Amino acid sequence: MDEIVKIINDIKVGNIKPIYFLMGEESYYIDKLTEYLEDNLLTEDEKGFNQMVLYGRDTTIEDIVSNAKRYPMMAERQVIIVKEAQDLSRTIDKIEAYVNNPQPTTVLVFAYKYGKVDKRKKWIKSIAKNHILFESEKLKDFKVADWIKRVLQGRGFSIEPKAAIMLQEFLGNDLSRIANELSKLEIILPKGSTITPDHIEQNIGISKDFNVYELRKAVGEKNHHKAFQILNYFHQNPKSIPKVLLIGQLFGYFSNLLKYHGLKDKTQGNVASALGIHPFFVDEYRIAAANFPMKKVSTVINKLKVVDGMSKGVGASNLEDIELYKEFLISVM
Repeated sequence: MDEIVKIINDIKVGNIKPIYFLMGEESYYIDKLTEYLEDNLLTEDEKGFNQMVLYGRDTTIEDIVSNAKRYPMMAERQVIIVKEAQDLSRTIDKIEAYVNNPQPTTVLVFAYKYGKVDKRKKWIKSIAKNHILFESEKLKDFKVADWIKRVLQGRGFSIEPKAAIMLQEFLGNDLSRIANELSKLEIILPKGSTITPDHIEQNIGISKDFNVYELRKAVGEKNHHKAFQILNYFHQNPKSIPKVLLIGQLFGYFSNLLKYHGLKDKTQGNVASALGIHPFFVDEYRIAAANFPMKKVSTVINKLKVVDGMSKGVGASNLEDIELYKEFLISVM
């Protein structure tokens, strides 16, 4: 993110602010920025007396302010880092007085994860104007594969599109989890390697042939044999995908297919933008649209709702989930 690069570059040239308030649903960038501030604002010799790490659940705003108002010892500044600051959400507004009159020789860092403070509050506006307010938003699902590609390029690796999609499908948009899995691959593979679906399967445990992406593709192509193979794999390996996620993925897929039918401009870029998908998937939707006309897609969506309800015990059914899903596929394919 350009904002992160700017914050780091400013620190490198000595443009350091008294307050850094890092907040948002996506913890990955908050953790990375906090780690950078913790490692780089003071020398190792200075950290012993002038760097303090507090945790929201174990401290109070009063204690934080009291520590922040101290003077550094034999150093230009001191650093106070408040991790898990979201645990102070009920009392965080008490920081307003300090925000309006911060100690110039203190750098106060708040890592406020999995949520955010109302930006209409006066003290947040003041931080945004005079200090650093960083908001970390969750990455859209269809942007995750490109994020994986950029991260790996920066580390001297490349990745095949299907391999990136496999990671995104399995791990969602949790960047911290994805980054951890990428780190494992970087240890195993020599620098300069291109990460393939085989690497993902062998080292992370995500099947390259039996996953929800391949199921959607098989259904869209009306490939009965492949679709039933994948369902049987899910049944035999229940941890490979939760049933709620399976239904949700199919529902999302056919909902997007309905949108695809309604598009006048079916060029790759417009389809990807309108459906919120990676361009890699556009051909898949084109093929599926030929196999499932708009009226048929509406029927499929209604049947999916029925199957979802029956799998949760709504309506009379003595069938196991696997049999429900198979009956659904038979009826729509």
